[in-house]
Amino acid sequence: QVQLVESGGGLVQPGGSLRVSCVASGRISSIYDMGWYRQAPGKQRELVAQITSGNTTTYVDSVKGRFTISRDNAKKRVYLQMNSLKPEDTAVYYCNADIVDFSGYRGYYWGQGTQVTVSS
Repeated sequence: QVQLVESGGGLVQPGGSLRVSCVASGRISSIYDMGWYRQAPGKQRELVAQITSGNTTTYVDSVKGRFTISRDNAKKRVYLQMNSLKPEDTAVYYCNADIVDFSGYRGYYWGQGTQVTVSS
């Protein structure tokens, strides 16, 4: 069974930095796109950043220049470095990955989420 587990969330002051990470485990054959989504209270889940298996990255406009997504394929990990955090970045951050397992099944998997709160 494939699982994604996030870590690294917490409380940070405006202007501060935080790094969240996500590790994939289980019977994994290949991992394609990996990404970070977030959902604030009363809002829809939105894509924050995405990284392909070839390390091409995309970002939502609101985080460009502040957030950096990266991955370590050997460790099956994806990271989101968040700098210059703003109160509006407060949300639950979810990891997502396009994974092929040993049976050949390909699907999108989600982590359980990690809370990021930006407040003074």
